[in-house]
Amino acid sequence: MANQAESTKAPASAFDVIIIGSGAAGLTAALELATSKRVLVLAKGSLTGGSTAWAQGGIAAVLDAGDTFENHVRDTMVAGAGLNDREAVEFVIERAPESIDRLVELGVPFNKDSGDLHLTREGGHSHRRIVHVDDATGWAVQEALLNAAKASPNITMLGGRTAIDLITDRNREHYSGAGHVWGVYALNEETGRVERHLARATILAAGGAGRVYQFSTAPRGATGDGIAMAWRAGSRVSNMEMMQFHPTCLYNLEVKNFLITEAVRGEGGRLFHPETGHRFMADYDKERMELAPRDVVARAIDDQIKRFGLDYVHLDISHQPPEFVREHFPTIHEKLMGLGIDMTKEPIPVVPAQHYTCGGIVVDLHARTDLPGLWAAGECTESGLHGANRLASNSLLECFVFGEAAAEDILVKWDELLEPPAILPWDESRVSDSDEQVVIKQNWTEIRRFMWNYVGIVRTTKRLERAANRIALLRQEVEEYYGSFVVTTDLIELRNLLQSAELIVQSALTRKESRGLHYTMDYPELKTSVRDTVLVP
Repeated sequence: MANQAESTKAPASAFDVIIIGSGAAGLTAALELATSKRVLVLAKGSLTGGSTAWAQGGIAAVLDAGDTFENHVRDTMVAGAGLNDREAVEFVIERAPESIDRLVELGVPFNKDSGDLHLTREGGHSHRRIVHVDDATGWAVQEALLNAAKASPNITMLGGRTAIDLITDRNREHYSGAGHVWGVYALNEETGRVERHLARATILAAGGAGRVYQFSTAPRGATGDGIAMAWRAGSRVSNMEMMQFHPTCLYNLEVKNFLITEAVRGEGGRLFHPETGHRFMADYDKERMELAPRDVVARAIDDQIKRFGLDYVHLDISHQPPEFVREHFPTIHEKLMGLGIDMTKEPIPVVPAQHYTCGGIVVDLHARTDLPGLWAAGECTESGLHGANRLASNSLLECFVFGEAAAEDILVKWDELLEPPAILPWDESRVSDSDEQVVIKQNWTEIRRFMWNYVGIVRTTKRLERAANRIALLRQEVEEYYGSFVVTTDLIELRNLLQSAELIVQSALTRKESRGLHYTMDYPELKTSVRDTVLVP
């Protein structure tokens, strides 16, 4: 916390806007703002450590003559089980082609077919509309955005900065409860010191909370930092129970979190019981089979594994020509060959894993949060686009559209935004170095295990209540630890993981129906009324 005894006036900020996160949403906003403003981008760990670089599939956009915006809107709403905000869905989808054009201008080498962009199809889509760079689209996008940001004299990027808490009016020299956000306290991972970063406007683009689960395709740093910080600062969060589980993560005891993209099923991959050879998706969704939305496929695989005591199921695309498979999925093919699996000749063992946080910080179409001075974009938000389940390849798209929206809104409102007031420095006067790192590791492991077992693909009220009880016990322990010892990245992440877990469980207990990604055996029916789960601090 800030030290009331130290009342040195904070120096004027060297930056106009602070962006927390260096993925697609953060860098899109930075590039737009940098035309006239000085921008600071902060990243935990490396600048490429976020989820953007991990995205395999692609970006959804209506680019084919036989496709329409209305088709894409309908597919998104169907996948989202009607919980989507139609205005937000239309807002994003109508801006998708422009986003692709900007990426092409930045040099993203999208696959071509006879001179036009090659479009693939994924589960839940009625048409081919996924632009991609082989099966490593995210890395190509991340690289292009980073190169453009590095070339901009108005953008400063600092890796190795773990955001701790947003700086609000509560941290002013002259305390105020107004709730305005003025920047962020961040840990310099190299020096171990906490820095104050101040600006007129702050954008949270800190990614999701996937690592709250034992099995996840999310990167190591996806610990719900942005969601937890915004909640502590006073922002509402919405639909946190809507955690997407990707149906097909590679099952391998030595290689964790390797995703087998949705596009494998989009290009003809089939799911089989590994012992009987039964193509089981016909038992769950006869019409769409493997192209059903992710929640349907994930529950089907989960049911097969639990019912028959399996470790995994088989995903098989070996019926396609070998050159077709190698051409479409070079990264996956190479990775699997290194593990002794030839996907052109044999099936891939797969299991579901947490994949995407569909809920998050409540934002409007301008990417504004409840807190003045704070905008948010990307996976840390709940914009209304995804509803109860994200449609494949709509995630990067949301980052581009809302990153742009945040930047545009800040530029429009610039003359109304005030210079930061004098802010108190971080207080380390009452803490010491910890000699008990095992406490952090133990609690981290415990959270991820009970979240997987109690708050996973299929839920019950009893399981959720057990998780809530564990969270209540851990909260006391973690807060006591946090108040006693010098902050480290591991401790900051543990605090945020626990807060994210609590928000997920609270939201899941609130929803008394099964809709989209939230499936509870106690309330298997769908309610006629459609309502967001909104939590207020």
